[in-house]
Amino acid sequence: MAKEQRIGRQKAVSELKRSLIMDAARQVFESEGLDGASLRAIATAAGYTPAALYFHFESKEAIYAEVLCESLTDLSKAIARAVARARTPADRLRAAALAFFRYYADNPRDLDLGFYLFRGGMKPHGLGKERDDMLNAALESAMQPIADAAQALDARREEARALMADIFAHAAGLLLLAHTGRIRMFGASAPNLMERFVEGVVLTLTAKRNR
Repeated sequence: MAKEQRIGRQKAVSELKRSLIMDAARQVFESEGLDGASLRAIATAAGYTPAALYFHFESKEAIYAEVLCESLTDLSKAIARAVARARTPADRLRAAALAFFRYYADNPRDLDLGFYLFRGGMKPHGLGKERDDMLNAALESAMQPIADAAQALDARREEARALMADIFAHAAGLLLLAHTGRIRMFGASAPNLMERFVEGVVLTLTAKRNR
């Protein structure tokens, strides 16, 4: 029992340290971006030495991937909660698409995190093929309810995947305009424009289904 308790305490301490490192890393990435961040800066913010970080993460890219993965997990949960309350395929499509938009509207730093937009504009950053593939798969999984709802409305699989990309692109563009304040140039509301776009998608699919 004493050994099990010791192992349990060690695990709890390790998880606490990892959590502190993750919180500190997010703060550093938000202020410095991936390019400007360093393991030393993250360690200092977390109250540890750089050597202590290597016990949990092999590089700053590994930490960034972990932070982004947590964000995508939260996104997936938000979409799942919204879809769970919807009854019809059309309602599920609306719910999933708008939950995607609202998650990033409410968490603009998570949008920055996904697009590496902290400093220096849009650059073709990468975290390594394995991590990039894992994160892309996590994003696709989070958005899958959109494609599932479209297919339930008789969209072909390829059409449903294209629709998922359309919704992603439309939401990202509106969010970027909203977060930079440029949406005011058009005297428009990003949420209203997103709702209009999604409703148009639903009406198009429904009309095709009813022919």
